[in-house]
This record gives sequence, C-alpha cells and structure tokens, in this order.
Amino acid sequence: MNAPVPAHNLAPFGDDYGPLLQGVYAPVADECQLTELPLLQGAIPADLNGVYLRAGPNTRFAPNGRYHPFDGDGMVHAAQFAAGRLTYRNRWVRTDAWKEEDAAGKSTFYGIRETLKGRPDKRLKDSANTDMVAHAGRALALWYMSGDAYELDPTTLETLGKSQAVTASGGGISAHAKVDEIAEELMFFDYGLEAPYMHYGVVGPDGKLKHYVPIDLPGPRLPHDMAITEHYAVLHDLPLFHDPEALKLGRHKICFFPDVPTRFGVIPRLGASDSIRWFEFSPCFVYHVVNAWEDGDWVEMVGCRYMPVRHADGSIDANRTARDVAELVMHARLWHWRMNLRTGESQERELDGERNVEFPTYNSARTGRFTRYGYLVDHSDVNTLQWAGIRKYDLTTGECLSAWSDSLEHSWYSEPWFASADNPQSEDHGYVIAFQWHDQLQRQTLDIFDARDLNQGPVAQVAMPVRIPLGFHGCWMAAHRMKAKV
Repeated sequence: MNAPVPAHNLAPFGDDYGPLLQGVYAPVADECQLTELPLLQGAIPADLNGVYLRAGPNTRFAPNGRYHPFDGDGMVHAAQFAAGRLTYRNRWVRTDAWKEEDAAGKSTFYGIRETLKGRPDKRLKDSANTDMVAHAGRALALWYMSGDAYELDPTTLETLGKSQAVTASGGGISAHAKVDEIAEELMFFDYGLEAPYMHYGVVGPDGKLKHYVPIDLPGPRLPHDMAITEHYAVLHDLPLFHDPEALKLGRHKICFFPDVPTRFGVIPRLGASDSIRWFEFSPCFVYHVVNAWEDGDWVEMVGCRYMPVRHADGSIDANRTARDVAELVMHARLWHWRMNLRTGESQERELDGERNVEFPTYNSARTGRFTRYGYLVDHSDVNTLQWAGIRKYDLTTGECLSAWSDSLEHSWYSEPWFASADNPQSEDHGYVIAFQWHDQLQRQTLDIFDARDLNQGPVAQVAMPVRIPLGFHGCWMAAHRMKAKV
C-alpha cells in the first residue's frame, strides 16, 4: 500500500525563486490536526508517550529577492503519542515578523542572500524556523541567527509569546540551546556583531533567567552549536565567519580562514566570564554536536566535523569550503574532541571517516552525561537537505551498529529523535521517530523504529495524508515533561 498524498502545488511562487521553493522543497499552505491515521505496517507502541516536534522553513509569501532555506517562516510539525494513539498537528510560529507580514499580506522582510542582520533598510526576518527545545513544560522555537525564543504549547502548538528569560537578558538566543533534563536548566548563547561578540546564559527550571555573562571573542563570529556537561558548558569559536569587506557593506558573506584554529571554550555552568578556558583544535566548522560529558579531568564532546574542501596538494580550499557551508552542502564526519581541565591538553580523533553523517540525536534525558549511542542521518553529498537513511552509532568506537533506508535515492527523512519507552531498561530502550517523504512513491509517512536495532526497519509506519516539507531540527518531549513546573 503506497498511500500517496493528494496532489499539491509544487511551485506555489512560480519559477522565479529557484529550485529550493519547488518540488520536494515546496511549502504547504494549510495548518491541520489529524487523527485516526492509517497504518501501512505494524502498530504504534503503547509504551511510547510524548510528542515529537520538528521545526522547519515554510515560506508563506513570495520572497523579496533570492531565497535560502534559512529564510522560510517557521512551521512546527508535531506527532503526539498517547497510549497507542497518534495525533498530527502543524502550525506556523506566530513571530512578530509573521504577524506583520500576515497583516500586510506580503513579505516585508528580506532573506540572508539579500541582507545582513541589523540593517534597518532591508530587515532580516527572525523566523524561529531552526530548532525546537523542550523546557519547563513548554516547547521553544529558535532561530539560528540569535533571536527571540518563542514559547509554544507542546500539545496545541499555539504560540504563547516570547521567553521572558531571554527577553530579560537583553539579547537573543541561538538555535542550539541545551536542556539538562535532570536539573531542568536551559543553557544558551547569543552572538552578534558588537563586542564582546558572544554572551552565555542559564535559565532555571522556573523559566527565569538565572545567569548571564559576556564572552569575549576576537571578533564577530558565526558559531552554530554548543554543548553542556553536568558542570560545564562548551562554547564554540570557529574559523568560519564574516567576510570583513562584505560586513562593512552590510552584506552577509562568509569566509573560511584555514590559518585560524578551531577553539572550544569550557566554562562552569554558572561561571564568570573570566573562568572560561579555551582549547585549540584543527581548523574546521561544526554545525552540530551530538553530546558531551565529563570523564575525570577531561571534558569530552562528540559531534559532526565539517571536513574542509582540499586542493590537490592537500591544502584547504577556503573559498569552496565557505561556499559549501553557506549552501548547506555537507561533508561531515563523526568526530571526538577531548579537553583536559587540569593539564590544558587537547585531543581529537575521527570516529568514522567513511560516512557523511549529520543532524545527530541521542537520548536527551542524558544530555550532558555519558551517552554510548547516537542516531544520525546519511546526508546527501549532492541534494540540499536530503537525508536518505538513519544510522545508530557507538559514540565511543565510531562503529555503526545498525542502519535503515527505504531508498538511498528517493527517501528524504527528517531529523530522527530518540524517545524512551515507558520504564526504560537501558539507554537505548525506546524508539527512533522520523517523518519520511518518498519522492518516487509520492508518499509521506511517519516511521517509528526500535532504537535497539534499526536493521529490522520500522516497527510502525503511518501513512500521512498531507505532505510535510523538508525541515531542520526537532526534539522529543516525554509526556511527563509536557506539564509546566512553574
């Protein structure tokens, strides 16, 4: 049974804005709530309870100028599980920019190809389209360029307003904030074009700002992610940042600087600015971290190292590296970094040199603690945002333990998230959840895997009567965390 979705507009804005608003990349026009969805195989596990939330770009009005996926209006797609039943919902995030354009009936902002954050004449839209995190009973929709944190009801997806904690900081929050689910604290960073160029903050379980300090960087930078451990946060200073001349002209153009080392700064969770310690590594860009933890004097971090493009002589091709990062052309490898807080020593090693894997997830209940297992996607070397398969890794050895793909050519998965089973007996006792678009079959599904072994394929595959556009990041929010603690 293929269960194709109904016909839909694959080029809602015509041919004027390039391929990234057409075909598999085309946005959808409607919000909906669906129940009683047909199963193509298996059964929804009764011990799977909570909600899988995935953010992404879903452009509402024709863009002003050239389009990049980072520009699209934020839309959240949610699969809520309760005692063997599934409800699907999707809603736009009602940001300030969304409300303004809704009232105008057209785009009033510009995209990243046309402008720079902070320009008053061509304003860049905070679209809240990049990541979802779950904290203090609410879901937060976040933007990669550091903006507001929009709070959502995790069940209805109603936009409840802006995070008062982030507003109280006087700054913004980058997309990849981290939540310690044991302490129920949220750690975040903000970056910008003015000194000190970065800030680091902590939000308590009551949803209030608990800690906020400046972090001095050598200049304006473009960090994308961070990590936390039980007692520390790990902040990134990477050798990919603004072209100085373009910056002067108010344009967003990035360069890779191969002579500048990668630096990771380790700061106590509630540490003062001068308590941060910087460790140097080989130059690279890091889009996404898997997880980090402490081992004695060592802080260890596993993530996806963007591999710089190289010339025939082995030297780094800085121009191609920067262009590929800007165009979301991934060349990533699973990597392990170590930082010794007693000796100042740093170490790094490749965990898997063969596979281009990215958009990592894990058992988020163990954020900041040792995790043996990670779940990553096979990232296309050619197609933007095509993730054709899902892999389970041993994060200590780099061994791929199991994997699944319906079709390496035709499958387009979303970021897969681990969801613990009720009363889990091990770190990997649970499920991996992901939406999948199969372009040959014109079929949208929600796939649920046994996280202990992906090789057996989905234990349940649900036919979706609507298409779910390609997106970025998501999260899993267990049922017991969907009730606010404030």
